Amino acid sequence: MTAAATASTLLFVPGDRPNRFDKAAGAGADLVVLDLEDAVGADAKPAARRNIAEWAARNACAVRVNGARTEWFHDDLRSLVGTGAAVMLPEAENLADLAMISDVLGIDTAVIALIESARGVLNAAALAAAPNVVRLGVGTFDLAAQLGIDPLDTEALLPTRGALVLASAAARLAGPVDGVTAAIDDPDRLAADTTYARRLGFTGKLCIHPRQLAPVASSFAPSDDQLAWAQRIVDAFDAPAGSTTAGSSPAVAQVDGEMVDKPVVDRARAILARR
Repeated sequence: MTAAATASTLLFVPGDRPNRFDKAAGAGADLVVLDLEDAVGADAKPAARRNIAEWAARNACAVRVNGARTEWFHDDLRSLVGTGAAVMLPEAENLADLAMISDVLGIDTAVIALIESARGVLNAAALAAAPNVVRLGVGTFDLAAQLGIDPLDTEALLPTRGALVLASAAARLAGPVDGVTAAIDDPDRLAADTTYARRLGFTGKLCIHPRQLAPVASSFAPSDDQLAWAQRIVDAFDAPAGSTTAGSSPAVAQVDGEMVDKPVVDRARAILARR
């Protein structure tokens, strides 16, 4: 499974700043995302493609290409042939966009579909089920601009986040990746944003500065109390009571005075896996 499918911290780096690529890789992000889109001006895109292609051929990463309806999209894809880089597709809206990535880079290319429009939200289930998509993400600022809402208004964006979580679960993908928090030097705000996203079912977040990595990782990590609870649940099922057949596990058990069964055990195992 690729890092694109499981990363909790995804760090953007402008593609026209090759001196930052190695620094980003050493900063501790689960996945470095080299950017060809918003962070790179039109005149700088050809050089950025060359920078990225050279680095991506030697290092695992994802590349945010320009949108499928831009003049740069096909050149972006062609520059990545043979690198093995994952692709982050902005403004993902339909299966035809994903098919173009497969045509140029192969069906095995991992794609993070970044949803930034109402059409993308409505098509989230189909996008998540596409064979080359390993993750959904949300671009809150672009989406909020289209919807005419404040991107910091969690209530206004709740239906969108819920739709992406449901679509991801239905397609058996990891929880989606949340959008950026623009405040670089506000760890409390960053932790609050990340904790909120985690509560909804998100499992990753886009970061725009290395200083954001530690607070995000910490917010996604289970607490000591959660780990202790999960371990008690798993222990109860892995060490069956004497009334069960040796080597088997009970269908139902009591832990801390509450009945627990397979769905609870599955959740406990998932928490322990995030240690």
